[in-house]
Parts: sequence; structure tokens; C-alpha cells
Amino acid sequence: MVTIQETELKDRGISAVRTAQKLGRPILISEVHKMDRIDPLSFFNRGRERYLGERFYWKDPSEEVVLIGIGISKQIQSDQATDRFFHVEEEWRTFLKESIIFNPYNENGLGPVMFGGFSFDPLKAKTSLWTKYADSLFHVPKYMITIVKGQTYLTTNIVCTPNDDYTLFEKVINERTQLLTSLKQETDMKPAKLLEMKEISPLQWKQTVDDVVEDLKTGSLKKVVLARELRLLFDHHVRADVILENLYNQQRDSFIFVFESNGDCFIGATPERLVKKQGKNVFSTCLAGSIRRGKNEEEDHLLGQTLLNDQKNLNEHGFVVEMIKEALEESCEEIILPDKPQLMKIRDIQHLYTPVIGKCQKDASLLLLVERLHPTPALGGLPKQEAVEKIRQVEELDRGFYAAPLGWVDYRGNGEFSVSIRSGLIQGKEASLFAGCGVVANSDSESEYLETSLKFRPMLRALGGN
Repeated sequence: MVTIQETELKDRGISAVRTAQKLGRPILISEVHKMDRIDPLSFFNRGRERYLGERFYWKDPSEEVVLIGIGISKQIQSDQATDRFFHVEEEWRTFLKESIIFNPYNENGLGPVMFGGFSFDPLKAKTSLWTKYADSLFHVPKYMITIVKGQTYLTTNIVCTPNDDYTLFEKVINERTQLLTSLKQETDMKPAKLLEMKEISPLQWKQTVDDVVEDLKTGSLKKVVLARELRLLFDHHVRADVILENLYNQQRDSFIFVFESNGDCFIGATPERLVKKQGKNVFSTCLAGSIRRGKNEEEDHLLGQTLLNDQKNLNEHGFVVEMIKEALEESCEEIILPDKPQLMKIRDIQHLYTPVIGKCQKDASLLLLVERLHPTPALGGLPKQEAVEKIRQVEELDRGFYAAPLGWVDYRGNGEFSVSIRSGLIQGKEASLFAGCGVVANSDSESEYLETSLKFRPMLRALGGN
């Protein structure tokens, strides 16, 4: 499967320990090796026995990049609300200083990556729902399978302290060998049976929509996105492995993600990219305005045309396009933007979609772009700050990582973040699903309620509901 010279790891490790002793702090040693093809779901499943609660999975819609991490060699976390994007970036940069990175495969091998995200609003009052996730939380995995453009790589990340010796590397070698030689697709993954669904305060949510509509008619706010929760109860513990496989089979054209933390699991299949950075190239997505899919090709086409000509949805979409354009203009020398939106069709929903491409300036980091773009009007509203404050005031839901930036950054500063919608939080025998909609001055609460019900469907189906 893969030939790894174990003596090279030990030699690099001893060098890393000496550096750690000299500097008086931990040092990262990271190795990338090319491998034969590995089934990514099998690798994720294999980590369950030893690393439950310490796994992540990421797949972009084209499957150009697939990441599966198991174990945690370094955790970057903070509940600090002020300058949180800057502080995460600084800690990542500091962690990488003096690191020993063996990656002969250039950008394809990726090398060490931190994976994670940020809460939607760190100033929102916390509930018990998201206690396992800090407002800023990233994991650097012990072992990571990277599949880039069809090529498979294994990255091993070891953090060496001044007190370590060669026995640390012998342990890693044994652990890694055991992991790679025991890969298999599990066949006994019995899905948990859905027993009950509880809508959380639906009447109160509709009343909140009505109240916000009245505010929009008289104030400076143009749009506020309101979200709600659906709580599911099962007969036994829900396995992320099973739900991930369902999402892969049902929502393959989406960003699919899993992010475990302390036993809880945030999982979803989102159609929306927030931002991708590859060298100087920046890519973003304007996604706002939605309608259901048709039962046949003719109805589907008619619904799509209805959406393309619906002024409410076009206005909503225009807000997003303008905001993303303005946010990127601060960091980009050039922006390429189509004149009109097109349709993005996924399994249950059609969206208005406008891709954005930019050439960023040298000092524009990925997390700086994330900070400027979050939240887009599709998830927060307009004006941005005022809308977030309104959500904080009237929304019962603690969004946590829902509708927030989730993704990865490599050691070169490249990476990608999605907007984590169409998602759910698995907690033992229970799960919460989240969905939101854009409220404007002519919104109808019943229509918005039905729209959120439609947006629950991808995750509900993956969890065994209708």
C-alpha cells in the first residue's frame, strides 16, 4: 500500500526533539507519503474504535480535494470574541515555526492542515447545545488521508516536546502500521431508528418572523435571516459513519463535512462555498434564493424559470452578490463576476447561484477573507452588523457552528471554507437539525416556515426520516 522508511521518521523526530529542547517548546514534525488508493469512508470508519470524537471528513463537490483526519496532535481553540480570526491564524503560524515538514509532492500533498471552524456569533448567549465546541475550534490530525485530483497521500503529524525520546516515534510507527493494515469496509453498521421528531417552538418562530417583517418596514434593516431547530430522538446511538455514507450517496454534489469534538458530531452536506484560496486565486459563491425541485423534467424547468424571474429572490440574491463583491474588493486586485445568476440544482432544492473569482493581494490571508465574508447576507442579513445584532436579540436558537465558516487551512496558507448549512449536530441518541430563511419586508411567515421545512430534508433523509 505504501512504503515508509521508518528510520527517516526516527531521524527527523530526533532532530525535532533537539529543536524542541533548544527552544523550550513543542515542535511539529510532519511527513507526507504517496499511497495507493484508499477508500476514504473506510479510513474514517477505522478511526472510530480508537479516535471516536477526534475525526473529521471533508469533500468538495467535485471531489478534487478529500480530507479525512483521525486523532488530534494539536488543538487550537478559543472562546475569545474579539479578533478571533486573527488569533487563530497567529497560533497556527506560531505552531508552524521551526516545524520539520517532509512533503516532496508540492501542493498536491497538502502537508499539515488545521481543520475546523468558528461559531456563527460568539456574542450570542450560549446554551447547553454546543458545549462541546469552542467558538473557535481547529484540529491538526495525527493521521490524515488526502485525496487530491485522484492521488492519495498519507500525512503523519507528531508534536515533539523537550521531554520526548525515540520511544515516541516507535509508538507512532506501530500505531500507523496497525491503522493502515486493518482498513476494511464495515458491514454491520446498523442505522439508528428514528423514534420521534420535535419541532422547537414553531409558533413562536413564526411570530418572530412576523415581528421582524414589521421592523423591516420602518427601520434601516433590509433583510434578517432567521433559523430554527428540529430535534430528533433515536432508539440507540447515531453513528456518524452511517450518516456520512448516506450523505455521500444522497448529496454527492455538495460539500460534505464531519467535525467531531468530545463525543458530539457536527455533520452536513452544504451547497455553499464561503471562500477558497489557492495561491493568489480566490473563489467564492453567491447563493441565495431557492425553490423546490420538480417531480419531472418539465416541472423542474418551470420551477427553475420561476425562480430566475422572481423579484423577491432576485433582490435577495443581489444583496449577497453586492456584499461579497465589496468584501473581496478590499483584498483583491481583480474580481470576475457574471452579470446574472444561474441555477444550482441539488437533490431537493434549486438555488440562484453566482460564482465569484478574484486575484488577491499578497497580504490577504485566507482567514482574513473568511472574517470579511462572514456572515454573508444569505446567512445573516443586511446591513451585516445590524442584522447579526437582530438575530442575537430575537432568535431562540443557539446556532453554534450552524451557518458559520467551516473548513481547512494548510501550512502554505491555502485552503477552503464552506458555509455550514444543511447540517445537524449528533449527540448520542439525539440530533438537532438546523434551517433558516431570509426575511424581507414582504415575507410571509407561513411561506418561510415551509421553506425551512424543505431545507431540513437533506439531513432528515440521511438520518432515516422522510
